Amino acid sequence: MTTLYVLGSGSSGNAFAIGSGDEVLLVDAGFSARETERRAAAVGLDLRRAVGLLLTHEHGDHTAGAARLAQTLRVPVLTAPGTWDRLRPRMPNARFLPLTMLGPTTHGRFIVDACPTSHDAAEPVALAIRTAGGHRIAVAYDLGRPTVAVRYLLRQAHAIVLEANHDEVLLRTSSYPPVVQERIAGSGGHLSNRAAAELLAEVAHPGLEVVVLAHLSERCNSAEHARAEVAPVLAAHGTALHVALQDQPLAQIVLTAFATAG
Repeated sequence: MTTLYVLGSGSSGNAFAIGSGDEVLLVDAGFSARETERRAAAVGLDLRRAVGLLLTHEHGDHTAGAARLAQTLRVPVLTAPGTWDRLRPRMPNARFLPLTMLGPTTHGRFIVDACPTSHDAAEPVALAIRTAGGHRIAVAYDLGRPTVAVRYLLRQAHAIVLEANHDEVLLRTSSYPPVVQERIAGSGGHLSNRAAAELLAEVAHPGLEVVVLAHLSERCNSAEHARAEVAPVLAAHGTALHVALQDQPLAQIVLTAFATAG
């Protein structure tokens, strides 16, 4: 059985986890360790099952609790070398396992494929995590633009966590100064609802069981805006659509579609 835990996602913090059998792989740690533990307990996630902490990039809304969690859970940090170079001074006692961009990285019951994204960070990555049960869960946020590599990574996923950061009209009419608006909408920024819908229309397939929209802007988006843009492109496949919340976790998402290992 494969379980996706959405502990929270938005401008102020992002954290997910994937459970496979008796092991859990944490994906980002954008809340304090105490808050992460509180949210995990609320959804029945036993963090003692964690075997690793997978980080997409070094920004604080993805790594605020990483040092403490890696230490208290005694798990290695899996991330790109460029990200580790930025984080290492804050995590002197953590064990680093580098992600490769040239092939899969195996850790416990999980196989991780990673590819670069165009976000304004040291070496940000999108991820596809394969479980021992054969499920494939893709995580892609802080994208800027969906590259060919990202598109390839998202294909044939059973579940996708995808950024839907902003509504384009709300961004342009927001109180953000023009330079910030350009940064958000630019190639090193964040994916809009429209861009997320276009990407999903390209990679959706009958085996895509679940999509979770993530990293919604508090100022320039809403769950209603994101759903309205994305839901129509998923309807033909019967894909369940969830929107991650900033202030609280979602209930466990158990993948039920048949999958085979390998």
